[in-house]
Amino acid sequence: MAHVLDCGGIDMTRANLTLQLDTEVIRRARIVAAKRGTSVSGLVARELNELVAREGRLEDARRRAVELMAAAKPGGGRIWARDDIYAERLDRFGR
Repeated sequence: MAHVLDCGGIDMTRANLTLQLDTEVIRRARIVAAKRGTSVSGLVARELNELVAREGRLEDARRRAVELMAAAKPGGGRIWARDDIYAERLDRFGR
């Protein structure tokens, strides 16, 4: 059964999720949850929310980087000549 929460004007539909985990992981997760004053479900929900948020930020950063690279001019917009690249060396050593 789905539950709808009002989170600052944004409706968030919640649904149950069933996981199968190693019994030792579940036991230890219950201990962690108790220490943090939450439930295993709360721990999992928070971690998944953070994971999804990080992934969203990463995708946004990738998209911006691709857009910037697509808009960039080759060579930074400068046409390089051998003499330009070695000008300092040419001045110093006269070669």
